[in-house]
Amino acid sequence: MLTQVLTRVALVVALALVFSLAVFIGRDRLASLRTEWRPRLRQSAPAFALLLVILGLNRIMRQDGYDISQAYGVHMTEVFYSLEGDFVLLFRSIATPEVTTFFSVSYVYVYAFVLVFPVVAYFALSNTVVLRQLLTAYSLNYVIGLTFYLLVIAYGPRNVMIEGMDATHLYYANPEYIHLTTEVNQNRNVFPSLHTSLSATVAIFAYMTRDQYRAWFPVAVGLATSVIISTMYLGIHWAIDVVAGLVLAAVCVVLATQLVGRWSLSALLKRVQAAGQSTAASGPNREQGDDGA
Repeated sequence: MLTQVLTRVALVVALALVFSLAVFIGRDRLASLRTEWRPRLRQSAPAFALLLVILGLNRIMRQDGYDISQAYGVHMTEVFYSLEGDFVLLFRSIATPEVTTFFSVSYVYVYAFVLVFPVVAYFALSNTVVLRQLLTAYSLNYVIGLTFYLLVIAYGPRNVMIEGMDATHLYYANPEYIHLTTEVNQNRNVFPSLHTSLSATVAIFAYMTRDQYRAWFPVAVGLATSVIISTMYLGIHWAIDVVAGLVLAAVCVVLATQLVGRWSLSALLKRVQAAGQSTAASGPNREQGDDGA
C-alpha cells in the first residue's frame, strides 16, 4: 500500500512540475539551465548534501528517538488542549466530503509539490544564492523541528478529540494515507507543525523572489495557506503548532539568508589550490637556497 501511495504522489507531483515549468519558469530559463546546470549544481552541492544528511538524521531519530523523548521530553498534550480547547472543531462547521477531500489533497499532494517546485525554479536562476538559501532553510526547519520533537511530547487533536474529529479525520476519509504519514513522522510529534513551517518558508521565498517569478508568488501563498489550514481541519495539529510553525519559518529564513554566502566552499578550495601551487613553486627555490647555504 505504501508503494502505491508513494507512486501516486510522485506521479501527481511530476505532472504538476511539468505544467509549472512551462507556466512559471519559462523557455529562456530552461534553455540556460540545459547549458549551465553543471556549475550551478557544483555551487549548490554543499547545500544539497547538508539537506540530505539532515533528512537521513531525521529518519534515524524518528525511529530511535522514542527512548530519548521518554527520558527527557515534556508531555504537553493536556497543556495545549487546556490553552486552546476545541478551537480546531470550528472547522467541523464547514466539513463536507468535498472539503475533506480538498484538504486531504492539500495535506499530501500539494505539500509535496510546494516543497519540490521551488528547488527546480531557483535552480533555473543563474545566481544560485536563493537556491542555497532555500535548501539551508529547509535543513534548519528539520533540525530545529526535530529538536522540539525530542523534547516536546504532544499528540494532535485527532488523538484527543476522536469523536469530534470524525467528520474531518484524514484517515476516516482516506485510510491509505496512514501508511505515508507514519513513514514521515510519529503521532506524538506535532509541535511545531513542519507542514506549516516548510510551506510558510516557501511562501516567504516566493515573496522574496517575486521579481523573478511574479506569477508564482500568489500561487505559492494560496497553496501554502491551504496546506496550513489542512493541518487543523484534518485534526493533525493544534493551532498552537501552526503558530509555532509560522515562527519557525520566519526564524529559518532569516538564519538562512544570514548564513549563506558568509562562507564559500568554492573560495576555500581555490585558496587551498593556490596554497598548494605556491608551495610547489617555492620548492625549487628553497632547494637552490639550501644548495647556496
